[in-house]
Amino acid sequence: MTYETLEEAFLFVSAAPHSENSAVINRKTGELFFASEEMTDLDELPEDADENDDYIYIPHQNDLDLGKPVVMDFVRNRCPNLIDRVQAIFRRKGAYGRFRDLLMEKNLLDDWYTFEQQRIREALLQWCEENKIVLD
Repeated sequence: MTYETLEEAFLFVSAAPHSENSAVINRKTGELFFASEEMTDLDELPEDADENDDYIYIPHQNDLDLGKPVVMDFVRNRCPNLIDRVQAIFRRKGAYGRFRDLLMEKNLLDDWYTFEQQRIREALLQWCEENKIVLD
């Protein structure tokens, strides 16, 4: 399996609330299986995925702590003058949309996407190492 394939599966899992979308990888073959509670036609998980150690679930972004902690690291490193404003944004619902709006206003959105992508890559590679998954 390539990193790109793993990242696509991760993005699928993370595109919905935790446990709504699932992806499982077979550690030996690298084969991926997908399921979604919302997309009823997408239910490909192997029956023994929960009991068979050959399978491992692809993590959700929350499992890898890739939500608010990454946002706050970005703000501290790239625009510390906005930290109070960003903390206030994250005290209410819809924070990520307002955060992106703020970054667009400050011309920092591309920097954020680059920073976020790097953090996702680091977290996924570490997850692979910890779970003995070899990427091509």
